[in-house]
Amino acid sequence: MPVAVSNRQRAVWVSAPRLRRAGERALAAVGRASEELSLTLVDDREIRRLNRRYRRAHRRTDVLAFPLDPPLVGEVVISAETARRQAGLLRVSVALELDLLVTHGVLHLAGYDDHEPIDAMRMHEREREILAGAASSIPARLWTGLLPA
Repeated sequence: MPVAVSNRQRAVWVSAPRLRRAGERALAAVGRASEELSLTLVDDREIRRLNRRYRRAHRRTDVLAFPLDPPLVGEVVISAETARRQAGLLRVSVALELDLLVTHGVLHLAGYDDHEPIDAMRMHEREREILAGAASSIPARLWTGLLPA
């Protein structure tokens, strides 16, 4: 199975099959369908600890991506609590926000970066393309606050 899902949090209900499909879709979109992905859901406390340990950032984040050696393309770690908060602010479902974060993490593993505005625009456009293949309509507000005006 190309995408292994591990849910290490209890605050937010998540659908492992949906997360697996989101990961598989993103891997296929970046030409890595035969590679494996480890997808882990954690709480805010754990993502903050990981962010501090690996990025030296003393704050929580929504998603972290760790590249690994083939056949495992890498590990994507998502804070389900942060996803729920962000979904509420944007008035989208938690499931859709998680789809976006899975896709975002896979794109990081594929070499996309979002630190510079032009790179972020390219990355978010690619996310839109990938997510549009999975749903009839993705609200534009899903990217609210991610790009400069």
